[in-house]
Amino acid sequence: MNTLRILIGRNIKLFFKDKGMFFTSLITPLILLVLYATFLGNVFEDSFRMVIPEGVAIDDNILSGIVGGQLLSSLLAVSCVTVAFCSNMLMVQDKVTGAAMDIAMTPVKGSTLALGYYIASFTSTFIISVAAMAAGLIYISVIGWYITFSDVMFILFDVFLLVMFGTALSSVINYFLTTQGQISAVGSIVSSMYGFICGAYMPISSFGSGVQKMVSFLPGTYATSLLRNHCMGSAFDEFEDSGVPSEIVEAMRDTVDCNLYFFDKEVAVPVMYLVLGSSMLLLVGIYVLMNYRKSRRIR
Repeated sequence: MNTLRILIGRNIKLFFKDKGMFFTSLITPLILLVLYATFLGNVFEDSFRMVIPEGVAIDDNILSGIVGGQLLSSLLAVSCVTVAFCSNMLMVQDKVTGAAMDIAMTPVKGSTLALGYYIASFTSTFIISVAAMAAGLIYISVIGWYITFSDVMFILFDVFLLVMFGTALSSVINYFLTTQGQISAVGSIVSSMYGFICGAYMPISSFGSGVQKMVSFLPGTYATSLLRNHCMGSAFDEFEDSGVPSEIVEAMRDTVDCNLYFFDKEVAVPVMYLVLGSSMLLLVGIYVLMNYRKSRRIR
């Protein structure tokens, strides 16, 4: 345990010591928040208004709270994974500098080394993601606050699980990379594509039936839906309490993937947690096993 603690401390210290990497990781979610609020806020609001029939009175403040919840959930769904790839760059840097080989030649177990990278990357990513979450909540408090304390706790738990998943995914992929150019290329691909396939940029309900079925097998889809439910759920309840028919509210939930379907069967929230948690544990197990087998070959 002492060896693992030393490795974790070393990796975290190196990450925060690299000011360029740290500030890039920190500022990316904040830039996304500004871009979402500036360019996508009106788009999201118009999409909701299209669902509401003419003659139905709506509270603009509640609608703003719903839009803010969608913005925050989209931000967290993307940044928790993409920032993990950035913070996990140290693994590749150690390969480039030869530090990874030097450590592997010591009595440190391969599984311990792998966990050291994983926990350090998770810690750095979680700190940045919580900062992004706080900024998003401040934004929502300005435009329309309808989030309860329990919602905030669930959002924090969702972020925790999604960061664990994102760190595990980046760890497995980074295992095969050997240059900084490769990790930059992979990071660019993940940053540009992940938001679409997880439903953060465009709701899954807006995709064709074939694509919907395909992305329903991806864990990130369920993570996005969990964040949607906890960022927007109370605002939707307030919307219904204000007199908007429940059928319309339910249609709005379907539009933004609060209600998620697997082959036309609605997926319950506990099942979403089960899918996300199982996927994270599977990736962590694969990552540790790959490093263990590698250390055996070296010795």
